[in-house]
Amino acid sequence: MASLAAARERAGIWIESPGPHGFIIGLIVLNAITLGLETSATVTRLAGVWLDAIEAAVLAVFVVEILIKLFAWGPRFFRNGWNVFDLAIVGVALAPASGPLSILRSLRILRVLRLLSTVRRLRQLVEALITAIPSIGWIAFLLGLVFYIFGVMGTELFGPTFPEWFGTLGASMYTLFQVMTLESWSMGIARPVMETHPFAWLYFVSFILVTAFTILNLFIGIIVNTMQSAHWEEQDERRAETEARAHREREEILSLVRRISARLDRLEAESTGADGATR
Repeated sequence: MASLAAARERAGIWIESPGPHGFIIGLIVLNAITLGLETSATVTRLAGVWLDAIEAAVLAVFVVEILIKLFAWGPRFFRNGWNVFDLAIVGVALAPASGPLSILRSLRILRVLRLLSTVRRLRQLVEALITAIPSIGWIAFLLGLVFYIFGVMGTELFGPTFPEWFGTLGASMYTLFQVMTLESWSMGIARPVMETHPFAWLYFVSFILVTAFTILNLFIGIIVNTMQSAHWEEQDERRAETEARAHREREEILSLVRRISARLDRLEAESTGADGATR
């Protein structure tokens, strides 16, 4: 039992070591390249067999990696969301890509997403984005509210004269989305409307100021702030690890000094006793 536990511990340490970790990253990149090459009819005709062999070999390595992690961590494997993510990606790749499930063949490219769970920096970015989702949700609600208000206003103001852009609430909100992206909003939408409604510029300029220059910047600010907080947390963790390691080293040095001192005291006592006996 103890040997099995030791083997599982060694397997867990080995699979997370730099060598196998870098090898898996290299295979993910290689698999992404081969999947891209398979989209070319010429490349598939010339080297289709080799591409299929590489894909099968890469998938086999991914399966072995998952099995090693399951052996090493047991039920703890499923406590990590990234492990479950990897298992789902590999599981989709193992599904038969024929018959009604042929659509799964196009999902093979999802294996590239394993870079998100394998590369630490990418994983931190995704975790920062997930952490920012609650705040982003409220900003999205605010943005939707602004769209609704301006959409109703636009439908009532410009719907009768420009039904293709503002004839319905849905059409108005879609037009406002184009305006928010600043894609042909002036020459394509605003100026034609202003020919009939000279003061329409107030409507469009105020909408752009509220959305493109204010609310969207809030999105960016929240994401940057979340990523900065994640960076600080990482720095704190590293500092705590460094301090803990330094503390352990100090304790080891102190313990070694104490043992040396005790040994010197014993040697001195033995030497003193031997001198007394000689006299």
